[in-house]
Amino acid sequence: MTSAPPAGPGVVKTAPGPAAPPHPPADRHDVRRALTRALPLSPAVVLLLLFLAGPIAYCAYIAFTDLQLTGQAESSFIGFDNFRAAFKDDAFLNAVWLTLVFTVLSSLIGQNTLGLSLAVLMQRASKPVRTVTGGIVIAAWVLPEVVAGFLLYAFFRREGTLNAVLDWLHLPSQNWLFTLPILAVSFANVWRGTAFSMLVYSAALNEIPKEITEAAEVDGAGGWRRMWHITLPMIRRSIGTNLMLNTLQTLSVFGLIWVMTRGGPGNRSQTLPLFMYEQAFQKSMIGYGTAVALLLLVVGSLFSLVYMRLLRTEV
Repeated sequence: MTSAPPAGPGVVKTAPGPAAPPHPPADRHDVRRALTRALPLSPAVVLLLLFLAGPIAYCAYIAFTDLQLTGQAESSFIGFDNFRAAFKDDAFLNAVWLTLVFTVLSSLIGQNTLGLSLAVLMQRASKPVRTVTGGIVIAAWVLPEVVAGFLLYAFFRREGTLNAVLDWLHLPSQNWLFTLPILAVSFANVWRGTAFSMLVYSAALNEIPKEITEAAEVDGAGGWRRMWHITLPMIRRSIGTNLMLNTLQTLSVFGLIWVMTRGGPGNRSQTLPLFMYEQAFQKSMIGYGTAVALLLLVVGSLFSLVYMRLLRTEV
């Protein structure tokens, strides 16, 4: 065992100073930084919980009860009885089918295709034509839903504008709101909502570099080949976003159909929002109507998941 050598001359021994305070762990800094960043978002989160998540949770509870507007002192929990009754109800299944038809015709096919076509044509049109066309299409979009419903009712009714034009052309006319009600309301929704798709696709087309399309044109690619192999792949994400927003909006359309047909004749244009309204507020079965609304929410969520999966795919 050896001892430490004695300190030489001129060497001053100093007492050890106080130890440095330990640094807080990195995890604490990360938590504090996350809380600081989340603080400005807290009012929005509170509002969403209060006015969105809260009502959805309450509706989810009501869907499992037999709550009624009249003739009932108190409600009771009945489990999945409302949902079982819905899937055994022919009127509900008919509403599901008509909702799918209405969504496919007016959103997936009508608004999407017409909006893209108008956007492509307006890219090549002169400025006056673009101004007039855009003004007309957007005017239909900004109209209140009830006003648009009355306009389209006047267009499709037996003594309406469409039949007057057909009579002038010596073509057979008919009562469109009676013979083809779901097609009439689908066309009305296309007329009213195409402007949104046109604006989305116009913005997407403006982002495509002109060098790419000019190079394809020099290589001999025609208009359809450029559209299929260049334009559509490059605006794929915009197509997915537009389809998701249009589908969710179309699933919730109520006022337009109510003004034009009230779901009739019979139930031939009764989509799920109108069926839900009838059950909840006309037949006073709030629990059953809320269960239908919850099923409609699930359908919209499934569509959203499909579109979000498509949006994740990089071009």
